[in-house]
Amino acid sequence: MKKIWFIFSSIMLLSFAALIWVGTEIYQKQPPIPDKVIVQETGEVLFTKNDIQTGQNVWESIGGMEMGSIWGHGSYVAPDWSADWIHKEAVYILNKWAQKEFSKDYEQLSIVDQRILQVKLRAVIKTNTYNSSTKEITISKIRLAAIQENMNYYAALFKNGNEKYAMQKGVLTDKSKLFQLNAFLFWTSWAASTDRPDQEYTYTSNWPHEPLIGNTLTDDSMIWSGFSIMLLLFFIGILTFYYLKTHEGEEGLITKTTADPMKDFKLVDSQKAVLKYYIIISLLIALQVVLGAVTVHYTVEGQGFFGFELSKFLPYVVTRTWHTQLAVFWIAATWLATGLFLAPIVSGKEMKVHIYGINFLFVALLIIVLGSMAGEWLGVHQFFDLTTNFFFGHQGYEYVDLGRFWQILLGVGLVLWMIMVGRHVVYGIRKNDDSKHLLIILLISVMAIGMFFFSGLVYGENSSLPVINYWRWWLVHLWVEGFFEVFATVVIAFIFFKLEIISVKTASFTAITSACIFLSGGIIGTLHHIYFSGTPVQAIALGATFSALEVVPLTLMGFEIFESWNILKSYDWIKKYKWPIFFFMSVSFWNMLGAGVFGFLINPPIALYYIQGLNTTAVHAHTALFGVYGMLGMGFIILCLRLSTSEVWEEKYLKRAFWGLNIGLMAMVVISLLPIGIIQFYTSLTKGYSYARSSDLLYSPVVQALKWSRIIGDIIFSIGIYYFCLFTVKQTIKAIKSN
Repeated sequence: MKKIWFIFSSIMLLSFAALIWVGTEIYQKQPPIPDKVIVQETGEVLFTKNDIQTGQNVWESIGGMEMGSIWGHGSYVAPDWSADWIHKEAVYILNKWAQKEFSKDYEQLSIVDQRILQVKLRAVIKTNTYNSSTKEITISKIRLAAIQENMNYYAALFKNGNEKYAMQKGVLTDKSKLFQLNAFLFWTSWAASTDRPDQEYTYTSNWPHEPLIGNTLTDDSMIWSGFSIMLLLFFIGILTFYYLKTHEGEEGLITKTTADPMKDFKLVDSQKAVLKYYIIISLLIALQVVLGAVTVHYTVEGQGFFGFELSKFLPYVVTRTWHTQLAVFWIAATWLATGLFLAPIVSGKEMKVHIYGINFLFVALLIIVLGSMAGEWLGVHQFFDLTTNFFFGHQGYEYVDLGRFWQILLGVGLVLWMIMVGRHVVYGIRKNDDSKHLLIILLISVMAIGMFFFSGLVYGENSSLPVINYWRWWLVHLWVEGFFEVFATVVIAFIFFKLEIISVKTASFTAITSACIFLSGGIIGTLHHIYFSGTPVQAIALGATFSALEVVPLTLMGFEIFESWNILKSYDWIKKYKWPIFFFMSVSFWNMLGAGVFGFLINPPIALYYIQGLNTTAVHAHTALFGVYGMLGMGFIILCLRLSTSEVWEEKYLKRAFWGLNIGLMAMVVISLLPIGIIQFYTSLTKGYSYARSSDLLYSPVVQALKWSRIIGDIIFSIGIYYFCLFTVKQTIKAIKSN
C-alpha cells in the first residue's frame, strides 16, 4: 500500500501546485478595470472604476448569473449580456458607417462592402486602448454613440422587463444603479472584444463567437482540444488494460458469506437522531422539483404559469435560484447525514455529545435553508443596499447564490460535521486493524469536505469576475465533484466491506486507487470551467488536458454495473439490499453517460467555445448533478433506512420511484434539452453566439415545440420523485417509531 499512498500524495501535491500556479496567473493577467473610460476626441469621462465595480454589485443584487449570463456562465433564457452588448454595438457602428458611405443599411450592402466595413470595425473594437500608466481606456466618438445606444436599450429593458427573457417589470428602477449596471456590462464586453496586449485574441480568448468583429476560435483552443482527445483515447486504453488485468481472476466476492452480516445490527441513539433528516430532505427534494417545473415553464410563458402571472411574487430569477440551490442543499445534506449515520459503525461505539451535534446541525440546516431563501427573495426585490445584499441576500453566482453570512454559517456547520465524523474515523484508525488504510482515505475525504468549502469565501464583495469564477469553481467542482466523489467511493467500499461482499483489502485498494484516478484529472480539470472567463491561455492548456482525464475512469462504469448486478444475484440475503444497489447501479450508468459522454461533449475548448451556456450545458448539469450525485444521495438514504429496520419492505413504491426517475430524466434530455442544444450549437457555429441565445431562436416554432415536449419527461420524473419521497417519509416514520 505504500506505493499507492505515494502516488496519491504526489497527485495531490503536483495537481494543487499546478492549479494554484494558474490562479496566480489569473490574478496577474486578468482584464484590467480602468480608473476611467474617456472619449478620445473630447476627454469626456464616460465611466469610472467605481461605476464598473459598483455595477458588478448591482448585477449581483438582481440575481446575477440567474438572469442571463456573463462570459457564458449563468442561466439560459435571457441573453448572455456580454455577447449581446458586443453584437448590438457592432451592428450600430456598421449601420452608421453604411448609411454615411453608401446610404444603405449594413445588411443591404454587397458582401465586398460588408467585409470592408468589418475590417474597419475590427480596428476600432479589437485595438486595446488601455494605458497601463494612466489606467485609462479611450474610446472613439462612434463607439461612444454605440455605447450610449446600448445604455438606453438596457436601461429600458431592466426597468420595463421582457416576457421572452422571463424578466419581470421593475428589475431595476434606480437611475444610478441602471447607469452603474451599464458600466459593468460595457467592461465585460470590452474584455471579450479587445485583444490582450501583444496578442491576437481577447482577454476571453476570443469568446464569444462574433464574426462581425473577428471573434473566432483561437489556435490554442484547437491545438489543446486535439491534444486532449488524443490523451483521452490513450489513457482509456491504458486504464481498460489495467482494469481487465487486475480484475482477471480476482476474488473480491466473499463466497462463504451465506447470511446477512448486518442482520443483528441495532441503531444507537445518535443514528436514531439522524433519521429525521430524511423527512426534511424529502421535503426539499419535492420543493426543488416544483420550483424546477415553474422555472422551466417560464421559458415558454415568460411571466406566467398556465395563465397566472406568478412572476409578480416569484420571478424567474428567484425560482431558478431556489431550484439550483436546493439541489445542492439536499444532496449535500443527504451525504452529510450518511456520514453521521455511519460514523458509529466505523468506530464501533457511541460517542459522547454526538447526538447533540446531530440535533444542532439539523436546526442549523433549517435556518440556513430558510434564511438564505428569504434573503435571496429580499435581495432580488432590492430591499437591501448592495453590501447588505452581499452578506444576507443574493451573491449572484450560480450554485453560490446564498449571502455570505449564510455561507459562513454553513461552513461552520461543515467544520462541526468534520469533527464529529472525523473523531469516529480516527478512533477506528487507532484500532490498527485491516481496515486502517480504508479509514485513512475516508478521513482525508471527510477533512477535505469540511475545509474546501471555505474556498468559496476567498473572494470578496469587490473582487473581479475572473477571480470570483476561479474560486467559485474550486467550491463547485473540487468540493462537490472532487472530494464528495472520493467520499462517496470510500463509503460504498466501506459498506460493501461491512456486508462482507468484498474483502477489506479489496475495498481499501479500490477506494485509494479510485481516488487517485478521479483526482489526477479532477483537480486540474477544474480549469475547464474557466477557459473563457478572462483567464490566460494556461487555463485552456491545462484544463483541456486534465479534464479529458476526468472522463477516463467513467468509461469503465459499464464494468461496475455488471459487477454490481453479479453481486445482487449472488445470494438471497443480498436481495434485501436490492434497491440501494440498484440506485448505485444507476449512478454508474449516469456517471458514464451524464458525466462522461455529456460532460466530454462540452469539455474540449473547441466544443465549449460554441456551446458554453447553451442547453447542452443543461444536459450535462441535469444528468451529472441529479443522475450521479442525486441518485447516489437517494441510494444512501435507502441504505440507511434499510439498516434501520428488519421488516420486509413493500417494494412497489421504490420500483416506481427508480424507473420513474431514470426514464423521466432520460426523456427530458433526449426529447427536449439535447435537441434544443444541438439547434443552438448549429446557430452559434454558423451565425454567432448572440443569435444562439436570442429570443428569435428560442421562441421559434420548432424550439417552442421542443420546450413543450419536455413535459413528457418531467411528468414521468415527477412521478418518480413523488414515490421516492412518499416511501422515504413513510419508512422513516416507521423506523423512528420502531426504534
